[in-house]
Amino acid sequence: MSVATSSRTAPSTRRRSAAPRSGGSRTLVALGLGVVVVTALFLVDALAPTFFSQPLPTRAQDGLTLALSVLIESLPFVILGVVLSIIVQVWVPPGAIERWMPRAPWARRAVLSLLGMFIPVCECGNVPFARGLLMRGFGVSDTLTFLVAAPIVNPIVIISTHAAFGFSDGILVARLIGGYLVANLIGWLYSRHPDPDKLLTERFLETCEIVVQERGDRGRRTLAQFVVELRSVMPALIIGSLLAGAVQVLVPRSALLAIGSDPALSIAAMMVLALVVSLCSNVDAFFALSFASTFTPGSIVAFLVVGPIIDLKMMALLRTTFTTRVLAGMTVVVVLFAFALGTVVNLLV
Repeated sequence: MSVATSSRTAPSTRRRSAAPRSGGSRTLVALGLGVVVVTALFLVDALAPTFFSQPLPTRAQDGLTLALSVLIESLPFVILGVVLSIIVQVWVPPGAIERWMPRAPWARRAVLSLLGMFIPVCECGNVPFARGLLMRGFGVSDTLTFLVAAPIVNPIVIISTHAAFGFSDGILVARLIGGYLVANLIGWLYSRHPDPDKLLTERFLETCEIVVQERGDRGRRTLAQFVVELRSVMPALIIGSLLAGAVQVLVPRSALLAIGSDPALSIAAMMVLALVVSLCSNVDAFFALSFASTFTPGSIVAFLVVGPIIDLKMMALLRTTFTTRVLAGMTVVVVLFAFALGTVVNLLV
């Protein structure tokens, strides 16, 4: 798919979206999910009182604290991503970005996967920025390539990972090469989809329609787009943060630490941990450093590759734009790739 030249060719202009989903149904889903989590906490506490070392009230308080910490840590980057998205959509002239992109699809994806080098935001901020690229007319596969690579091939992430590990055990190099390769692999896979619009949610297509039809000067369009983007990503960010906090108090960390020395199980355990803790990619290397003495280098690399792409918070944010089938496919590809990469690192070091 070729890169378009303006937001007029955004996905919503190529296919009419269906009737909008009601806000009430989304609220009921969120409430239902909360009831399930609370019920699970009480059931575990009643049926297996010795499973956790701390009582339920303490664990609930810890879960809320963890959820708030994830939310507070992510919020500045989300806002920065929204601002960058608006700059791309409203203030950058049509064709200013596109004319610098190679025409060949594989070369364009290779360049886009390095775009994160110039955007010092974590995965949370990259989602609204990627939405801006889609609204501008970039292809779905191109945008996915950027979205997967950017939180890893990122100047702040490179500096923080080097500060934590240096060049020991090849962790920094393996993370950068792994993030770049898996991004281009995912981009190539989804570039072969016959109807890219079906990879996007109906709600996002409706948002594209609103943005395309927005009239007025740049100031008015900036304000309108800021409101639209925040309304889209903030509920997902809050739900993802709450899920991350809840899962962390439901899964004993001691169970993960017990298998840290096994070459294969340690990789699986650290990938599960990456999904659960939902750390910002700018600081996750320092968290992983605390496991370096008990877990294999390959498992650390798998943690650092999986977390910025498919943790709970990121999945909730991505769901605002991409369908569940896309997220499931990405998860399978990333998990298999990270496991293979971690195994190679364990064999080499």
